[in-house]
Amino acid sequence: MTKPDIIAEIKQAIPRLPELRLSAPLDWTIREKEQWALIGPNGAGKTLIADILQKRYALKEGSVTFASDAPVSQWVKSIAFKDIHSITDSRNSYYQQRWHATENDEVATVEEKLKEFSGVGKYQEILELFGVDEMLPKRLIFLSSGELRKFLITRALLTRPRILVLDNPFIGLDAPSRGLLVDMLQQMTRLSDTQVILLLSNPADIPPMITHVFPVCDRQCFPKCTKETFLANAQLQEQLFPSAIRIPELPSDNKRPASEHAVTLRMENVSVKYGSRTILKDLNWEVKNGEKWALSGPNGAGKSTLLSLVYADNPQSYANTFYLFDRKRGSGESIWEIKKRIGYVSPEMHLYYMENVPVKNIVGSGFFDSVGLFRKCTDEQMEVAMQWMDVFGIAHLKERSFLTLSSGEQRLALLARAFVKDPDLLILDEPLHGLDVTKKHLAARIIERFCEQPGKTLIYVTHYPNELPSCVDKKFELIKHA
Repeated sequence: MTKPDIIAEIKQAIPRLPELRLSAPLDWTIREKEQWALIGPNGAGKTLIADILQKRYALKEGSVTFASDAPVSQWVKSIAFKDIHSITDSRNSYYQQRWHATENDEVATVEEKLKEFSGVGKYQEILELFGVDEMLPKRLIFLSSGELRKFLITRALLTRPRILVLDNPFIGLDAPSRGLLVDMLQQMTRLSDTQVILLLSNPADIPPMITHVFPVCDRQCFPKCTKETFLANAQLQEQLFPSAIRIPELPSDNKRPASEHAVTLRMENVSVKYGSRTILKDLNWEVKNGEKWALSGPNGAGKSTLLSLVYADNPQSYANTFYLFDRKRGSGESIWEIKKRIGYVSPEMHLYYMENVPVKNIVGSGFFDSVGLFRKCTDEQMEVAMQWMDVFGIAHLKERSFLTLSSGEQRLALLARAFVKDPDLLILDEPLHGLDVTKKHLAARIIERFCEQPGKTLIYVTHYPNELPSCVDKKFELIKHA
């Protein structure tokens, strides 16, 4: 190191593999007390830069050095949405397994996973600050996506890393949890030596404790600057996140006549318990054909559980009274008859949809409502799938492996998958999760345009009220049970 205040330095780094390279050799110096935001659109190269910093790729040229000889894995800790796989073992389980409680008796609890940190200073204070103490008895597989994110961040903080890299840490968290995370990061950076690098897709997500910004777009690195300079540069922000977007015409080849059913969904006194823990209690809700609803509630209130009942992934749906499309659940219909009229996307589906297959196959699987089992699409179905990929701006990724995409690009693929069969009911659980500002505007307009058609019912979940489509005019709110 040339200066004592430098804690990490990348000099003229070029990864050995061509597909892992930026548009120019990478240079980046991180000094003491600096808190960084790597910011850019989906697929810009933010994760690639963070991975180079963590020495995850062999270099053809250049170097990555730190102010310590400690292993990189101790010096730098990182958290991304995909890291949830490591704690839920979702690569070796199946999507519906989460709802089959009797199959998961061996899954660890939050308390068991955090036990090794119980001797760390301020352990209990950190758990209480972020509400993780309430989650201690829960098994990991039953945590909501927001709760899983809380757990991951808390576990990383307890390791007291020198550099903590967080990939879009605010997505999936309700408003109180987002505020707590900002407070937590500010306290951590003020009271300890840990420095933060946030990977963000929205300038509005830059928290007060950030001091410097590293803009990147299309694998091109822009000049690094202070947070104040970046936020004052409207031209640069517009270059990264264009406000003018083209909304393509929606595919019309596979449109079906509008359904004339009266009630899309009705539930009567629905209750769900896992052991002694009550998730949902005595819920009554009716959604008529064509209505547009927001489903809300804090992390852990049971939103995903409720939607799993509607979509027939949860076996407890048959122990409750449900009506779908004017027909009582359990009156002889198959699970596939239920699913064929519903388009669905959720963080849970994204978590379990980690298949090393071409993106076009992922989108085409929406015709068969399969996760992990792929049937061959007809030429007509593949044409429709390609049309929806074009609508969401990912047609150029059709042959790419799903696992090589950024989390935002993966979310766009799963959104396209939800639309391919022209569903009567659209269930969108945090659909804009992980998308950059421009892609959020695009996806929101596509959803609104689709829902303008007669006979289209919408149930929409988000922790960001400003992301609700303008067509949503009804609200159903869940409370969190102790």
